[in-house]
Formats: sequence, C-alpha cells, structure tokens
Amino acid sequence: MIFDNFKPALIIFDKDGTLLDFDQMWGGWALEIARRLEHASGKPMIDLLSKTWGFDPITKHVEPDGELAGKTLAYLHELTLNTLRSNGFNGDAAARVVAAAWHLPNSMSLVRPIINLESLFSQLHSRNIKIAIATLDDRAPTQTTFTELGLLKYVDALVCADDGVELKPAPDMILKVCDDLNIQPGQCAMIGDSVSDLQMGRIARVGMTVGVLTGLSTAEKLKPYADHIVPSIKELI
Repeated sequence: MIFDNFKPALIIFDKDGTLLDFDQMWGGWALEIARRLEHASGKPMIDLLSKTWGFDPITKHVEPDGELAGKTLAYLHELTLNTLRSNGFNGDAAARVVAAAWHLPNSMSLVRPIINLESLFSQLHSRNIKIAIATLDDRAPTQTTFTELGLLKYVDALVCADDGVELKPAPDMILKVCDDLNIQPGQCAMIGDSVSDLQMGRIARVGMTVGVLTGLSTAEKLKPYADHIVPSIKELI
C-alpha cells in the first residue's frame, strides 16, 4: 500500500486525468466548441481548432503536449480569438464568433469519473484524511461538476485556475490549500497525472508525490518527480 509508511493529513488531487477522464471532458468540450464556431461563422472550423488546440476530433484524444492539455480556459479563449484573426476574421468578427460559441465545460455529459469517487472520498474521510482539489479548470465549472456528482461535501479545499494564485508547477496552489486548512505541506500527498502536478508537489515540499497513469503522461515522464506511480487512484485504498 502506498500509505503504509506515510499517512497524509491531506491528499491534494488534480482533477482531470486523475479523478475524471481527461479526453472525455476536454476532448469532448473542444469538439463542441469547434462545432459551435462552425455554426456561428458559417465556415469549417473543426480541423483548424483541433490542430491549434491539439486534439483528435474523431477520438477526442488530447495530445499530451498540445495547448489543450495544460492551459487555462482564459488562455484557450485568447488563443481561439487569435486563431480566427489569423484566418480571415477581423477583430470584431472574431470576437462575435467566439462569444457565440464559447461555453464553460460544465456539461455532465462530459464527466466520466475514473472510479467510484464517492467510495474513495468517503473512505479517505473515514481515515481522517482531508481532501483538496488543485485544478487548471475554472472555479465555477469545477464546483458545478463536484456538486452534481454529489462530491463537494467531501472536498475540504478547492483551488482553481481563476483564483488568482500562480499556477502549476509553481507551489502556490498547494501552499494556499495548506494555509486554508492549517496543514503543513510535509503532511500532504499530491496526486496527479501530469509532470506539472508532481513538480508542484516537489517544489512545495509535500510529504509524498504520486503519479497516476489515467491521464496524459507516461510512467517514464512522471518517474523523475514521483515517489510512487500507480495505474489509477483505485490503488489508494
């Protein structure tokens, strides 16, 4: 067991790729944005957006090193505006098309938990382990997702891309959560599917970093920053 020799007071989870299926969430949302851009502009947009953002419009697979894999919603919004401006739309036209197409990724049709998260979270709480989420998603859709999944009651702290703190791999998201809960970083475990998740944990000096292979990164990429690598969060209990 991962926690045989270290029982964390707090586990900080990344969201997409760790708790939720990354391609289903972000690939599905990106394809819907592309379709709405086509409808709003009257021009083909799916191939253009998929190449710019980095996703396969057929399988919805997100490229690990593409823009969609590790950027904020605000960044993707600006990137989409600039892409349209570079492809024949003037500034006002680009803004109108993007405004008509843009929506937050909060549809429950895009949410596919990796495992039974209520069972995992309730078991962690029964062991007096607090739970936090550190995500590059915005706060509103993140809260909506966990509320509709019935999981928000288990989340002791939440830090998101639009909360005004420096983002991964900087340590600030972890330090904010620890400050909010009055827990030292050394008492925490950071669990994520990306290099930036684990780098953030190492820089913050958490007690343990755990890489999972349900997201975009391979074991080879995670290994330099992980104390443990597991197939999925199913291995935690």
